[in-house]
Amino acid sequence: MSLTRCLIAHTEVQAFIERCMLTVGTKPSHAKSLAEVLVEGDRRGHYSHGLNRMDLYVKEIDAGICAKDGEPVIEKESVATALVNGKNLLGPVVGNYCMSLAIKKAQDVGIGWVVARGSNHYGIAAYYSMQALKENMIGMTYTNTSPLVVPTRAKECTLGTNPISVAAPARNGDSFVLDMATSAVALGKVELHKRNGNSIPVGWGCDAQGRLSTDPGKVLSGGGLVPIGGCEITGGHKGFGLGMMVEVFCGMLAGSQYSRHIRTWRVTDRMADLGQCFVAINPENFAPGFSDRMSDLLSLHRNLEPVEPGVPVVAPGDPEKMHIDMCQSLGGIPYHLSVVNHMNDFARTIGVSPLLPNNRIIQ
Repeated sequence: MSLTRCLIAHTEVQAFIERCMLTVGTKPSHAKSLAEVLVEGDRRGHYSHGLNRMDLYVKEIDAGICAKDGEPVIEKESVATALVNGKNLLGPVVGNYCMSLAIKKAQDVGIGWVVARGSNHYGIAAYYSMQALKENMIGMTYTNTSPLVVPTRAKECTLGTNPISVAAPARNGDSFVLDMATSAVALGKVELHKRNGNSIPVGWGCDAQGRLSTDPGKVLSGGGLVPIGGCEITGGHKGFGLGMMVEVFCGMLAGSQYSRHIRTWRVTDRMADLGQCFVAINPENFAPGFSDRMSDLLSLHRNLEPVEPGVPVVAPGDPEKMHIDMCQSLGGIPYHLSVVNHMNDFARTIGVSPLLPNNRIIQ
């Protein structure tokens, strides 16, 4: 597979994704919400959750297992909490609705804790936690996913990648932004390695016998991802525990599907009914000077002496900021040509035109 990269403006990618979604009947505002999340994933360097995922959403809408229109509905509510029925809508539609609701509650009473059932894959988690930063609040989000992770000491996938994202504001627009799967990596990274013909590092996944493997094909066919930490001797049981914690906040609180009860990844035979959690916390309800202390905490770590000269210590969210800066300097998002060609081939099958430009080759 080609590792050549080509440059595409983020507006071109967004318009392309919207065209693909509209072709299968998605409500225009919902198509836009999805496109914005996917493009932001690529801008932040999380290519596993951007354009690379587009065909998944199109296929689910086209198969009728994800709703084309409608809006989420609040089923139960208090001043600080809410249970939302996502009505089987696109994950970004549900996520935007729930995070906005959590922020409103935090503005009123200091905290908003909102869980949703009946949702779908919502892209990068940080997209939602970061919405709280605009209001100088802490944001958190969690979601369960299709079972892709093999628990410590097991052979069977019973947990999703179950990501965690926490965003906290510092001074002058600076922030702490954690966005991580509770698996060693996201599945999309293994898929990208397979698509590009590369092996994967030890500790990303295992084969059908639960043994660590560097072959992405074995991980994707009969094997699975492993929790953060890899095997038990290197702390994999801690990642396993974090994955189950996400299920507590999502599947258990929301009453959605959970663990092995969630449908198989990419199998469009039934609704996903994912559980998701969105939290906003107003620091003003706690000790004064939160943003000052956050800035000091970030500076303390960024200014540590690095092991390798020229390779600085970075805080969570810094690599993403660097990638955004790189995209801005280049005037677009650099994509592997193999991914662009794959998505263009897919778009042709559903009659989408124009396709993504693939002639702006960069080194």
